[in-house]
Amino acid sequence: MKDQRKADITRPALSRRRKTRIFIVDDHPMMRQGLSQLIGNEPDLELCGEAEDTATAVEQIDKLKPDLAIIDISLRSGNGIELIKDLQARRPGLPVLVLSMHDESLYAERVLRAGGRGYIMKQEGGKKIMQGIRQVLAGETCVSAAISSQIVDSVAGRRKPAASPVETLTDREFEVFQLIGQGRATKQIAEQLRVSVKTVEVHRVNIKKKLKVGSIPELIRFAVRWGESKNPQ
Repeated sequence: MKDQRKADITRPALSRRRKTRIFIVDDHPMMRQGLSQLIGNEPDLELCGEAEDTATAVEQIDKLKPDLAIIDISLRSGNGIELIKDLQARRPGLPVLVLSMHDESLYAERVLRAGGRGYIMKQEGGKKIMQGIRQVLAGETCVSAAISSQIVDSVAGRRKPAASPVETLTDREFEVFQLIGQGRATKQIAEQLRVSVKTVEVHRVNIKKKLKVGSIPELIRFAVRWGESKNPQ
């Protein structure tokens, strides 16, 4: 009888420990709320924390040690791809699923190279998002068939030429390019990325060469037009 009572006492604790703990990084409160509700509807999952910027995300993920992080690409004070790299350096193997409004053709492969396990566009809806969460937790990669085929071709040496010179930019150059398109000055970019002004200037020179533009005004126009063409409505 005593052993039975002990089992009854410990069973709820064991049940709680079985729940998979998920951390959300997104700078849109309504998105975090929606994901929280979606996760809360699953008996084996629970939300352990959330953040709207990279600094808070790193601090809280270090502290809470979630089983999975769901991260947006565009954050108020940083970039999701760089955050993934930082988290993988601090917690190697942490499963990361990116949930973004941006077209996966622009970011999915960069996310996987950074250490992420999956990429889903926000407009896919709750069912698709939950399927992605389950896939990543099971150790699988979650991307569309088109992106999967693109990655296989790349590994097999059948990679097609870049459709746009923008695709040839490194992750950091791409980030600087996007911020230029958003109208950020060099000093503002340096402050946001936590690098020196000189570093940003070096990236800018490399971007100009790869995009074959001859001046800063031309680069700004290129970046603005590119951003307008890719910005989801």
